Amino acid sequence: RTVEPLRGYARSTPVLFGSMMLELAMERADKVDAQTRGLAELRVASRVGCQFCLDIGSAIVRKHGASPAQLRDLHRYEESSHFSDREKCVLRFADLCTDTPAPPAGAGVQELRRYFDDDQIVELAAAIAHENMRARLNHALGYGAEGFTEGGVCALPADRGTLRAVS
Repeated sequence: RTVEPLRGYARSTPVLFGSMMLELAMERADKVDAQTRGLAELRVASRVGCQFCLDIGSAIVRKHGASPAQLRDLHRYEESSHFSDREKCVLRFADLCTDTPAPPAGAGVQELRRYFDDDQIVELAAAIAHENMRARLNHALGYGAEGFTEGGVCALPADRGTLRAVS
């Protein structure tokens, strides 16, 4: 299936090539479980407001074990009983990495060390940074949802703080 961002990136060979190489490299990163990484990426997409990334990200993270309740509570993860302390730590780190202006260097890393080793922290930070790039590019170019969550649950942009069912 050819998705709109891929068709758009193809308008510039260097952008397409660079994006594909980064996607392939990040797919091979395996030090952090897919569900944890996916939740962090979905949190970034939610904060940025990228409709395409929310759509595809919600479908992917559900395949990796995230519950509909986690998607429903993504905007209030701190108070939610559907996230472990480890997941909340990761989501806080995703928020820090997405904040503008950027927080002080190394913010959040000490807390992550309670749950992750240095190799895992590097991969998690790279995944979050990659999603920031991907979500911001897709959002800037206006790429919308493409029905990946059809019939299921899809997180909404953080400023709305709610959930919708796509039908």
